[in-house]
Amino acid sequence: MADKYVLYAAGYTIDEVHGLRIYDFDPETGRIIKQIDETEITNPSYISISHNGKYLYSITDDGVQSYSIKKDGTLKFMNKSGINGMRGCYISTDYEDRFLFVAGYHDGKLTVLSLKKDGSIDRICEEIYHKGFGSVGERNYRPHIDCAKMTRDNKFLCVTDVGMDHIKVYRLNHETGKLELADIIRSEIESAPHHIKFSHDGKFAYIIHEMKNYIDVYSYSCKGNAPLFEKIQTVSTVNDYHAGNSAAYAIQISNDDGYIYCSNAGDNSVSAFRRSKKDGTLEKLFTLPISGDFPKDIAVTDDNRFLLSLNNESNMISFFRLDLEKKIIVMNGPMKNFKQGNCLIIHKLSQ
Repeated sequence: MADKYVLYAAGYTIDEVHGLRIYDFDPETGRIIKQIDETEITNPSYISISHNGKYLYSITDDGVQSYSIKKDGTLKFMNKSGINGMRGCYISTDYEDRFLFVAGYHDGKLTVLSLKKDGSIDRICEEIYHKGFGSVGERNYRPHIDCAKMTRDNKFLCVTDVGMDHIKVYRLNHETGKLELADIIRSEIESAPHHIKFSHDGKFAYIIHEMKNYIDVYSYSCKGNAPLFEKIQTVSTVNDYHAGNSAAYAIQISNDDGYIYCSNAGDNSVSAFRRSKKDGTLEKLFTLPISGDFPKDIAVTDDNRFLLSLNNESNMISFFRLDLEKKIIVMNGPMKNFKQGNCLIIHKLSQ
């Protein structure tokens, strides 16, 4: 039986109520087949799927919501919970799917919620406000948490702060959900570390910096009970002739662990890098336009043949065929209308 895939797309709901749409997706053509369902939810600024593939979690104006993923990829609402703060911008689970982490851009708040065995949300078990002042200028002057992601060994939670230009590394108590500060990775002033991804073997971290348009590559290990991050490379996400006011945004790692992809808002481009599995370093293959405005998220098929770009300000999804050997992308059919998109996930359903 051929694997079945669905595409989850989430967007703001200023003039409609269905912020989350589900599509049948064909990985052989890299195209949407049809929309199969939609979910009424307000302003889902980010969605995430549990590591066991059974549940989907979403940010909403009221906090966070949980859904079970049915056999056909449609969603069944389970429950929701408040987070005692402003609407979050990022959501993820630990690798045992016991805790849910919510990053708060607007209020600089990190929230940890416990999860029940059935995947539903239990209760808030930790709340941390980042404090301090960053560089004075425009928005980059106070805490703005953008991402909260566990290391692959499930020991430490890495929390990026674009306002403070650092990543706080917290030790997770797996019984209580409480966090203890273990380290701080300091980025360049006014670089705005946005999101962090880890290689599948867990040995390398990739931090994309929004304002200075580059990716920092770090090696990662755990010595005793302490995290050890060492910077080994910095690589630009844009060309030398890039558009002004560019902002490096989404970052994804390929299913085979061999490539890193990212998007650049303002420049309205995507970049691809070949990743050395031996030393973690990146080799840029290309930076090319996506025929849309503000590529807020991207998704790549498991075989690295197709790329989708969710373009927030031009209200559409654009489709591309990847040729990593020739270092090009080619438009793969017409665009799909999608208003104010925020997050895009290609998901393989369990047989």
